[in-house]
Amino acid sequence: MTLRPPVEPMLAQAAEAVPGPAALRAGVAYEQKLDGHRALLFTAAGPGGAVLVQTRRGALVQDRWPDLVAAAEAQLPPGLVLDGELVVWNTDEGRLSFEALQRRAATRARAAAALVARWPAYFVAFDLLQQDGQELLARPYAERRTLLENRFSDHALTAPWTFCPQTTDLAKAREWLESWTDVSGVEGILVKPLNSRYLPGYRGWTKIRRRDTTETIVGAITGTLTRPQLLVLGRHDTDGRLRAVGRTVPLRPDAARQVAEHLTAATPGHPWTGAKFSATWGSRDVLDTTLVHPNLVAEVNADRAIDHGGVYRHPLRFQRLRLDETTQDVPRFGAGPSAAAG
Repeated sequence: MTLRPPVEPMLAQAAEAVPGPAALRAGVAYEQKLDGHRALLFTAAGPGGAVLVQTRRGALVQDRWPDLVAAAEAQLPPGLVLDGELVVWNTDEGRLSFEALQRRAATRARAAAALVARWPAYFVAFDLLQQDGQELLARPYAERRTLLENRFSDHALTAPWTFCPQTTDLAKAREWLESWTDVSGVEGILVKPLNSRYLPGYRGWTKIRRRDTTETIVGAITGTLTRPQLLVLGRHDTDGRLRAVGRTVPLRPDAARQVAEHLTAATPGHPWTGAKFSATWGSRDVLDTTLVHPNLVAEVNADRAIDHGGVYRHPLRFQRLRLDETTQDVPRFGAGPSAAAG
């Protein structure tokens, strides 16, 4: 059977740490988890066919990636389906950029071509779902990975095609998690059973994001002063303005009581007066917030998915209030996940 879009990609469930010995004995591989957009790429099955790029949710967006389409037509054989991650390199800053990726993903047709030189796209392949028109979903992951490696070596593929790093060495995977996540664009690792089939839509893999403890300033809450539900957090920029950096997940009852004891209502002139805060990153839904006096320092646990400006894309986990610190001790906006002072 020949695969045709939309094909629902196989997914991963989140975990806090590398799976235990029982899971490891069954045989797993570790891949670097990149901070990009999941995508499937289909090469033409026959003469006159088109190269297709499919998002995780099934939309076809090849018009937004003319550089990838041209490279696929020139370098990839027909009847191929790759699973991987789309990333974008910002040539002005010399780094991977999620913001540039978002811009390219939202730009179509003629305007898309104008962005190629400044923000070239790369496809980081980690799975092979079809080759020579024959689908491979029932093959074990280890076999699909070997076929993918052979495909790269046989065709001497180079940019924009990149092979996702993989290892079966647990020590190496832990090194990636601790060290490589300091590199822009790498946010953790994926754990994949070597004998697993490719199951569309099934969360059969495990993802582990690097998380760090850092400090932020409480600028607003949802709920009430006596029963806060979640915190909206900020940091001062270099001009001294309080800039929103994210929100927490809902507070546990004990944490909510702790925070409530120290909250005070905002006075006139709060820096966020009139501001609206998204319920989730990229969402149009807004939170129903109450502004509070921005003098409390909250220690939070955060992953490495951060916009270049300093905004966390995923909710933060409240750890505790740092009553021993002032807002001047908090890292500046854009400083990233600077570790807590202890």
